[in-house]
Amino acid sequence: MAIAIASGLLAGAAPAFAASEPYPSKAIRLIVPFPAGGGGDTLARLVMTRVGKELGQTLVIENVAGAGGNIGSQAAAKAAPDGYTLLYGTNGTFAINHALYKRTGFDAMQDFVPVAQLTRIATMVVTRPGFPAKTFPELLQVLKANPGKYTVASAGNGTTSHLASELLKASTGVSMVHVPYRGGALALTDLMGGQVDLMIEVMPNVMPAVRAGKLQGLAVTTAQRVPSFPNVPTVAEQGVAGFEVSAWDGIFVPKGTPAEVAAKVHAAIQKALADPALRQQLLDRGAEPVPQSSAAFAQFVRAEYERWGALVKRSGASVD
Repeated sequence: MAIAIASGLLAGAAPAFAASEPYPSKAIRLIVPFPAGGGGDTLARLVMTRVGKELGQTLVIENVAGAGGNIGSQAAAKAAPDGYTLLYGTNGTFAINHALYKRTGFDAMQDFVPVAQLTRIATMVVTRPGFPAKTFPELLQVLKANPGKYTVASAGNGTTSHLASELLKASTGVSMVHVPYRGGALALTDLMGGQVDLMIEVMPNVMPAVRAGKLQGLAVTTAQRVPSFPNVPTVAEQGVAGFEVSAWDGIFVPKGTPAEVAAKVHAAIQKALADPALRQQLLDRGAEPVPQSSAAFAQFVRAEYERWGALVKRSGASVD
């Protein structure tokens, strides 16, 4: 009887012991709501593989693509809020989509807690080989002299590349025909092949083609020049004052995740971003590490939600 009682006591204590195990005590899942091999997936893997090492656990990356990132974000929103499911989020999934789609299936402001921003991602104005403009000012001259003649590609309606081109049209008065694709890779393939004329795309996607001479890089859209392309001027310094467009990415956890768990993930991300080798890898891809507090990131996300939402409405883009 004594043995039976003791066994019962131990069995009853097991859940309490498990609950008190220090985080993390098992593998962590990171949902990346985009296809494997894309720009976002590459950045997520670069940073978060290192974060897993800082946390002392395997970090398993799960690509759950679809609906511009909405499908994977929905899955993360429904996950247990225990710190073992993280979400890779972007200005697309946490800002643009909520003005673009009638239903995203999740609430960016209510279903998640922002943990840490990873990077700020520049976009670059690129043109097809043989385009009759070799500088950004020349590009504006050509477009103004030929309204509606040239085409501007995008990764799809309401994407960063689409909205950047809409902002450029509004800021300069140029007229271009928008050609939306189902993803940036398809758009860039046609751009390199000469089927479309220009594009404003995130730098991790266009840099290899620009370096290889397959596309012409005329300007970057950040406030300052990108360190990995110091000879490419900004749009603002080439005559369009105040023009600035940057994509961004970060890590989120489902609402209800313990604050101390989110704090551990945040601390691990800050350590990873401070690593000189990783920092250089990111900069080489046009992504600038942005170490900051979780509170500052949360404030930034809310402001971006409003800013990108206004751009979507201005563009008139929508997805049923």
